[in-house]
Amino acid sequence: MSTAPGDPTDELVTTVFARHCLSRSTLEDVAGKWGILALLALRESDFRFNALRRRVEGVSEKMLSQTLQTLERDGLVLREVRTTIPPRVEYSLTGLGAQVAHRLHGLADLLEESVPQVTEARRAYDARPVGTGSDPGGEQR
Repeated sequence: MSTAPGDPTDELVTTVFARHCLSRSTLEDVAGKWGILALLALRESDFRFNALRRRVEGVSEKMLSQTLQTLERDGLVLREVRTTIPPRVEYSLTGLGAQVAHRLHGLADLLEESVPQVTEARRAYDARPVGTGSDPGGEQR
């Protein structure tokens, strides 16, 4: 039995678990290594490109540029060109970007506070004899 157009059961269901859902692709953009760090840095302050690159240690110019373009396309980052001599470009968070960065900040705080626990867990894992652990596929380590 098919539903008529406009029927409430025919509405788009938004879930990050659905392969083609926009929320999923946005989550992938945000959750990438450089996306998270760029959003966290922009939560601190507006930045010019090179200052942001210095703040996010280890990111290449190319990767930061691609990341900022992607986050701008998703409506999380604002790129503002100032008509000065020489021209100046600044990056800042949009309202949505600020909300996302706020939540990421909580996660970053939790992870920073948990470094001793993670260190101990890694030490214990690495100390196990080969063959006592299992990988994600269920095979013995």
